[in-house]
Amino acid sequence: MDEIEGRVAIVTGGGGVLCAALAQGLALAGVRTVLVDLDQGKAEEALEGVQRMGGCGLAIKANVLRRDDLRGALESALSAYGRIDYLINGAGGNHPKSTTSPELPFFELPEEAVRFVFDLNFMGTFLACQVFGEAMARQGEGIILNVASMNALRPLTRIPAYSAAKAAVANFTQWLAVHMAQEYSPRIRVVALAPGFFLTEQNRFLLMDEHGELTERGRTIIDHTPMARFGEPEDLVGAVKWLLSPEAAFVTGVVIPIDGGFSAYSGV
Repeated sequence: MDEIEGRVAIVTGGGGVLCAALAQGLALAGVRTVLVDLDQGKAEEALEGVQRMGGCGLAIKANVLRRDDLRGALESALSAYGRIDYLINGAGGNHPKSTTSPELPFFELPEEAVRFVFDLNFMGTFLACQVFGEAMARQGEGIILNVASMNALRPLTRIPAYSAAKAAVANFTQWLAVHMAQEYSPRIRVVALAPGFFLTEQNRFLLMDEHGELTERGRTIIDHTPMARFGEPEDLVGAVKWLLSPEAAFVTGVVIPIDGGFSAYSGV
């Protein structure tokens, strides 16, 4: 898409599987990507992938739960490129200790694990929207793309903190879309994806066993996904390119499922 060539995207959680794939897809479209991750090594590895696609960018170590870290990332991006066009809030994930099981019932979930998951997914998004959104407000334009989850549309068993946090991200996306358009500029759009089931470092232990076979939970998901497979990271790229392009100029405040039909299937 020539419409997004030369633009600058901040990608939090940029070293993760899904966000690294998004960054590579955007690089092919000529977008310069600033990969922000708590793990510098993963951010640099993702940047190498971007460079293999002929793109350019930065790899920055930052904790999305620390406003000063995010401000430092913003300053680095502005110093290198002069502006911020897109913010993709991909930082997030679950934690085994916030996941119920026969060994760990709901009533015994550690408070610190629940807070960690909620803060990482919601507050990590909230703080990044404050820091990078303020730069967009000064520019009078920009696009924030949050990463919610299928859990935002229908809570799943065993992962109450993650489900609640992603529901908060979806609701916040709608709120922020209205706020930015009314208070700052109608050329600032806020949207979200609700990915279905993709194999990542955070959920693999729930979906696949040590032999690479589907767990009971993994099989249930496949049985309730009409396309009968897990998503591939590349499946997100087309939707993201569209949402970031002028072709979606009248699209804001929406949460779009990318789920192989999971959310459309009643199981009957």
